[in-house]
Amino acid sequence: MLSDMCMALDRDLVVFFDEADCLQESPLIKFLGQVRDGYLERSQLSSCAKFPRAMALVGMRDIRDYLTKVRPENASQGPGGSPFNVKSLKPLTLTDFTRGEIIALYGQHTGETGQVFDYGAIDRAWYWSEGQPWLVNALANYVIYEQFKSDYSKTVTGADIDLAARSLILINPTHYDSLMERLREPRVRRVMDAVIAGEKRFPRGVSSDDKGYVIDLGLLKAQIVNGITSLRPSNATYRELIIRFLTRDIQDDIPEEFQNKWMDGTSLDMDSLLKAFQLYWRENSKAQATKIKTINSDVKDLADNLLKVQESKVTNEIRAEFIEKVNYLITDISGEAYAHLVLFAFLQRVLNGGADVIQREYALGLTRADICVSYKGIRYPLELKIKGAMTREQSIKQILGYMDTCGSSVGWLIVFDKDTKKLWEEKIFWETKELDGKIIHVVGC
Repeated sequence: MLSDMCMALDRDLVVFFDEADCLQESPLIKFLGQVRDGYLERSQLSSCAKFPRAMALVGMRDIRDYLTKVRPENASQGPGGSPFNVKSLKPLTLTDFTRGEIIALYGQHTGETGQVFDYGAIDRAWYWSEGQPWLVNALANYVIYEQFKSDYSKTVTGADIDLAARSLILINPTHYDSLMERLREPRVRRVMDAVIAGEKRFPRGVSSDDKGYVIDLGLLKAQIVNGITSLRPSNATYRELIIRFLTRDIQDDIPEEFQNKWMDGTSLDMDSLLKAFQLYWRENSKAQATKIKTINSDVKDLADNLLKVQESKVTNEIRAEFIEKVNYLITDISGEAYAHLVLFAFLQRVLNGGADVIQREYALGLTRADICVSYKGIRYPLELKIKGAMTREQSIKQILGYMDTCGSSVGWLIVFDKDTKKLWEEKIFWETKELDGKIIHVVGC
């Protein structure tokens, strides 16, 4: 088709293959083989009449990441060799907008229509997007055409952008859905679990390629905290989407009786809510252990069935797919971030539609995850920790700092104890301390 097209044109052809990184295994090998064949044929001609002058493979990943998919042990690219040696030495990347570029972009709309974006709108657009190009455009587009119905006389404010951001999260457009699907990949999930749990460092099994891959996808970005390079979600939108995606199944398992139970229209009874969570976590952990045993049994059955197949029929592709699925099942159930995700899901389910805002902060190296629930103008700061990550004194100091950030005189420190040898009576506790005129509830789980 490309050859016919080139010969029918009176000029050179450049082709962009969008979503090229969605191809896998045999289709990807055949596709790249055809690219290579066309390149070799073109190089033997004095002109490019029979093949495109250039090609761009567009996707979330650099072509180097395809290698793991197209180079199984017994697969070959044939006598033509690999197409990778004809790629540009440096991939082209669409970088995020700067704050100044957001102002310039929105300013173009103002110049054409007279519609003004105030300073608050710029600040909130930056907060939700941190310059991610699709988000920058989508936020403004939603305000102008969905909320304002193309009424250019209205000034766009920060509150308008906030409403657009939350509306888009609920609508879940294709951009969000396709990006979040990447969380199903074991290599992505391993990295994300460590980030959500606030681990000091990545556990064994997480390679530098895994980290680079998740950054290339745009899910995470590097930051420097106290001189140490850390990873966090790329923007506030993705931070919210990641948690919502990973907790969907957990939320479905939480009984509806919990919903809006501790809100009376003026305040939120966070003490009673978290005491209910302690009981729920105790029961849920038992269910988790049962579920892991069931999955381990299923994995064993799958392995036995695979071994029954004649060795000659067990291709590397089948082996790789089997291992990938098994790894995902195990990671999904017993990852380091599981306890955090259950509490995230519980709060989302209980406060669904009732809380003004549930703001979450998490990043590799923080040794904790922070949540600030806002309800009727009152802020409720929570800090989640895995026991042993640091001393009780250090944890108290951290929650005091987070309380200052939220402007609250009361805070809750939730400590998950992962010691399976301990009795629940030792893990479940409630302590209240008063320090510097502030009240801290230490909640054992």
